Amino acid sequence: MTEDEGLEKRVTGFVLWWDRGQGRGEIIPLGSTDPVLVTRADLMSASGSLSADQQVTFTLALGPTRFEARDVRP
Repeated sequence: MTEDEGLEKRVTGFVLWWDRGQGRGEIIPLGSTDPVLVTRADLMSASGSLSADQQVTFTLALGPTRFEARDVRP
């Protein structure tokens, strides 16, 4: 198994917080206590926004300093 294998599967989680002005927030994946970063550019919804406690699915990607949520869908 390579280091990147398994990171392309969809993960379910809940929005911890979302700042509309900055277009960023964090998501807590189910079964984890470590939040992952999400930005407006990675949202696949017409509204371009999220709400705290909203359930979403996403793929994990390793960013420059931490894991990030990509292809985020409500």
